[in-house]
Amino acid sequence: MTDNNQITQLLLYLLVFMVFVLFILIGVLVFVKIKDNQKKKDEESNTEDEKGAIMTSNTATKGYNKQSIMTFMEFDKVEDNMIVQKNGNKYLMVVECQGVNYDLMSEMEQTAVEEGFIQFLNSLRYPIQIYVQTRKVNLEGSISNYNKRINEIEAQLRRREATYESNRTSGLYTKDELRSQFYELTKLRNLYEYGKDIIFNTQQMSLNKNVLNKQYYIITSFYPSDIGNENFDKDEMKSIAFSELYTRCQSIISALSASGVGGKILDSNALVELLYMAYNRDEAEVFGLDKALNARYDELYSTAPEVIDKKIAALDKEIREKAEEKAQQVVEEVVTEKERKLQERKNRMDDIIGEMARMIINENEPYIGKEVAKEANEKITNEREQRANKKTSNTKGTRRARTNEKEENINGQKTVKKAGRTIKTA
Repeated sequence: MTDNNQITQLLLYLLVFMVFVLFILIGVLVFVKIKDNQKKKDEESNTEDEKGAIMTSNTATKGYNKQSIMTFMEFDKVEDNMIVQKNGNKYLMVVECQGVNYDLMSEMEQTAVEEGFIQFLNSLRYPIQIYVQTRKVNLEGSISNYNKRINEIEAQLRRREATYESNRTSGLYTKDELRSQFYELTKLRNLYEYGKDIIFNTQQMSLNKNVLNKQYYIITSFYPSDIGNENFDKDEMKSIAFSELYTRCQSIISALSASGVGGKILDSNALVELLYMAYNRDEAEVFGLDKALNARYDELYSTAPEVIDKKIAALDKEIREKAEEKAQQVVEEVVTEKERKLQERKNRMDDIIGEMARMIINENEPYIGKEVAKEANEKITNEREQRANKKTSNTKGTRRARTNEKEENINGQKTVKKAGRTIKTA
């Protein structure tokens, strides 16, 4: 009985523990369910808010009066270094100013700049606008120009090296002349290395996209209505506007020069770039104006004559390169032929001297006597024969040495073959 009571009590405890665990699991499931329902309600609420915002935006868009692109850009065209606005009722001309480093100046220089700027302001008789444009520094154009220049220097260096090596081995130049040529070659090589360093440093600098540059402009305007109600056609009015704006800009440049600030009038291409940067501030670095113009995006099609012109230009370039190679080759061949003749003349110098000495002896035979002349000629003949024999022996020795060398090479390259035997068994 005691054992049964203990088993019953143990089962009771186990049942209570299982019920407790079951209640805990039920509570967890209820909590998770509540959380899911709350999350779904929040998502539905957000979706309704977004739908309401979209509907409001569409309503506002439908009620918005869209303007034309020309009205949005606030100018009609760029012509004759001027920006034309309001259908020819307003003309603008822009002066680009080169600033001065005011902070690095001395006190007297700063005072002079301030006085010059005061004079500039006092001399104004018409309204102006000062415009500052911040641009990211784009070094692609500089890198491209550097690469073109360094390629030219490299080609010149290679030609100079070949010429110097040919002159050095020719034996036609003195040590001073070769030293001078080597000095010029070294200067050109240093220039080439310096150019490569500049390109590398510029490329590293171009990786920094946070380098900014500020450019300053002064804008002056002209209204045709200011000259009265006289009847002028568009061309005459454009000419009058250009003359008036050009005079004003020149006076601005002259007045700014007193404070050390330089300036220049922007031409039509520079004005287009200025407007392009103003209206395309984010895309200007990727889709630059120069890239668009070089890619000819402003042209609808290309005609055949342009392709032919490109082929002609490429053919002319190829002809010029081959002509330069041919000229250098012919010059080297001529120099080599002269060197060969010079060497032959050096080798025959003793024989030539002997023949000339024999002629001199024969001419002076009446004065020196026949016996003396005869012995002298015989001595010259003997010396010539000795030189010939010596030359022949040297030639034979050289040939024998070359033959021995070839035999040694052949003997060194011989391979030993082992003969195999076949054994027959009965």
